[in-house]
Amino acid sequence: MDHFQYADGRLHAEAVPLSTIAEAVGTPFYCYSTATLERHFRAFETAFADMAPTICFAVKSNSNIAVLRFLAGLGAGADVVSGGETTRALAAGVPADRIVYSGVGKTAEEVAAALKAGIWQINLESEPELETVARVAQSLGVTATVGIRINPDVDANTHAKISTGKAENKFGIDWMRTREVYARAASMPNIHIVGLALHIGSQLLDLEPYRAAYSRMGQLVETLRADGQTVERLDLGGGLGIGYGPNPSQTPADYAEVVRTALAGLDCELTLEPGRAIAGNAGVLVTKVIYIKEGATRKFAIVDAAMNDLMRPALYDAHHDIVPVAEAAADAHLFDMDVVGPICETGDTFATNRPLPEIKAGDLLALRTAGAYGAVMASMYNARALPPEVLVKDDTFHVVRQRIGVDDMLARESVPDWLTEP
Repeated sequence: MDHFQYADGRLHAEAVPLSTIAEAVGTPFYCYSTATLERHFRAFETAFADMAPTICFAVKSNSNIAVLRFLAGLGAGADVVSGGETTRALAAGVPADRIVYSGVGKTAEEVAAALKAGIWQINLESEPELETVARVAQSLGVTATVGIRINPDVDANTHAKISTGKAENKFGIDWMRTREVYARAASMPNIHIVGLALHIGSQLLDLEPYRAAYSRMGQLVETLRADGQTVERLDLGGGLGIGYGPNPSQTPADYAEVVRTALAGLDCELTLEPGRAIAGNAGVLVTKVIYIKEGATRKFAIVDAAMNDLMRPALYDAHHDIVPVAEAAADAHLFDMDVVGPICETGDTFATNRPLPEIKAGDLLALRTAGAYGAVMASMYNARALPPEVLVKDDTFHVVRQRIGVDDMLARESVPDWLTEP
């Protein structure tokens, strides 16, 4: 469920008409619902109540600091994968002792900043990274609290570009080398190893890969403890899928039952890293129709949003439901249309042969389920502006990121003295 519903013939974000926001900020823009964010976060809290995990929101899914601050106010920590995300999480008010840092390419500078901030845990993804963290911690005179991210070699049956838990993926340490690497970390000064971590992919709609991965993790815990190692924490990653249009969803309660069964009796602190499952349905991208074009074989709705604003359809062939902001009649005739953007790429297509009610130039459309991996992946390709982001609470809205346009781009560029005017 989300809080983007029709009322009085107009699509609303909670109690605010999206058309009202469009008049104020222009199009395209992203809009997020605090009520939906809270509903989805509470769903994880409730489902896992008996396990009392630390729920660290995956910042990569939506890094707007207002969104992060709102979730931190509910009790969320942060799962970060870069130095920039660490800085954003801290700036948003996420407590350092609720921040987990993963990612395969942490630099010494990023590690140093994380250690100085006192973040809760760094998840090691390779043996060279272990060496780097140990060296940096020693130079700072601190002890780094770390976990080992294992690669369990489990196929999550998801899109190849968001698969992270197979042997050929770049993430984590081969699970068969866990004992050796864990023992090495445990013997190193300035390293405090506390447990294991994994993340097998994103947009998982089947829970069986989780069951396989967590079962392997549980077996490793028992093996490590038999070796005399201490294993206090398990970071279970994120990746729980959501329904984009016709796709089915798994609920946090379904997911919790898999965790409860697979890891029963281990007595470890748990960390969860949901991102999409909290933020995805909490956002929409609103765009305006520029033209209706009658092609030789199909009809096009050309809109002012583009692949630079929402990359998912071009990058992953992803589906997003598209609905008019002005409510269509229940018996409205539907027309198959391609919804496309203005960028000079055939891939700049949001939908192909999508049944839509009759629409015309100037109408507003909303692309649903755009709160995760939307604005955070946007670019300035074709010298297009970055869309603004708007946060709604009840009957009020606030622009939490202004539109960043071509003048802002030019202000950050310069021409050397030796280049004369053409």
